[in-house]
Amino acid sequence: MKRVAIDVWYAIQDWLETFGASQIFFVRLLAGVPSALARPGLIIKQVHASGVLSLGIIGISGFFVGLVLSLQAYNSLAKFGATESIGVVASLALVRELGPVVTALLFAGRAGTALASEIGLMRATDQLSGMEMMAIDPVRRVAVPRFLGAIIAMPLLAAIFSAFGIFGAWLEGVVILGVDEGAFWSQMQANVDVYDDVLAGVLKSFVFGIAASLLAVFEGYNSIPTAEGVSRATTRTVVLTALSVLVLNFMLTAILIGKV
Repeated sequence: MKRVAIDVWYAIQDWLETFGASQIFFVRLLAGVPSALARPGLIIKQVHASGVLSLGIIGISGFFVGLVLSLQAYNSLAKFGATESIGVVASLALVRELGPVVTALLFAGRAGTALASEIGLMRATDQLSGMEMMAIDPVRRVAVPRFLGAIIAMPLLAAIFSAFGIFGAWLEGVVILGVDEGAFWSQMQANVDVYDDVLAGVLKSFVFGIAASLLAVFEGYNSIPTAEGVSRATTRTVVLTALSVLVLNFMLTAILIGKV
């Protein structure tokens, strides 16, 4: 029992040290933002790497999520004779929750791992150390553009996910199941609010983008310079990002609906 308590204490201590180090790293990233903005080409390149190259998985996933949402909503609403509300149910679920959350999880699996492994390999091959020897800050030169690129890409990817999801819901509900198209769009327009729903989803995706990009660049930058260390950093990026997104989603939802 004593041994278990000691192991738990060391685990908590290690987590607190890692959390503190990540916050210090976050401050260093913020300090390097002005110099990175002076070189927008680097940021645009990272937006392409994190965002454009993720469009395939984001679009396809959003489309099939919309199909499933529409099918499940039709099956449930048909019992109450309210199948015309499929558009409202699907759009609110996508814009408020599924769009930002699922996009962040997919982003962690695709772009987050790429960022962590790329920076980790630069650490393993002494490229970051070489920059330091040439008086170049690797945080500002390598980490900050990737950090900003991921933050910019995340809300755009979440919007694309929701758009493909709504298209999938329309295809399943209107074209396949025969729901009235006018009712589908009119009820969606009447019940989806720009401020309460759309901007709430944008805010969530922005916060998730900060968390996902911070964890990816932090784990890659501080990885052990071996193949095993890079692999571990990549795995930690996915796990920690997924947990962070789910926790942040609960906190933001509680704040936005006024329950905190």
